[in-house]
Amino acid sequence: MKFAHLLVIGSVFLLPLGAHAQWQWVDKDNKKVFSDQAPPPDIPEKNILRKPGAPSKPLSFSTPAAPTEPAPAAAPAASSSKTAGVDKQLEEKTKKTEEAEKAKQAAETQKVAQAKAENCNRARQGKATMDSGMRVARINAQGEREIMDDNARAAEQQRLQSVIDADCK
Repeated sequence: MKFAHLLVIGSVFLLPLGAHAQWQWVDKDNKKVFSDQAPPPDIPEKNILRKPGAPSKPLSFSTPAAPTEPAPAAAPAASSSKTAGVDKQLEEKTKKTEEAEKAKQAAETQKVAQAKAENCNRARQGKATMDSGMRVARINAQGEREIMDDNARAAEQQRLQSVIDADCK
């Protein structure tokens, strides 16, 4: 039991050591970014504030830095392949979203066209009925059946003609 306690306490003390292997840079929005991965390749070298294994003080340019440069150069290449994979996934996801949106708009357009065609057919049938000269009855507000007079018939013919003009194209 004591060994387990010592193991837990030891791991608690070793945990913060992993935080030292962090990159720190200023992004294009002038925000500080902390990460365990190298910054994207579009971040200039002057915006990188801290590299893993480098001292926390700003880098001194008076000393030769040739031996330490190849390692960070390899890290962005590895991360750029990771970001390229992420970019491809993001592009695929946005493409699928756009396709779904286009399909949704097409279905909605088809539904509207179908409703217009149905309205057109009903309006044409109603107009044919009005033009035939048959007696047409309506139900009024009191629920009684009344025969349409010439003025009501003319108004209904105008309304039906406006529906035909709008929906039958």
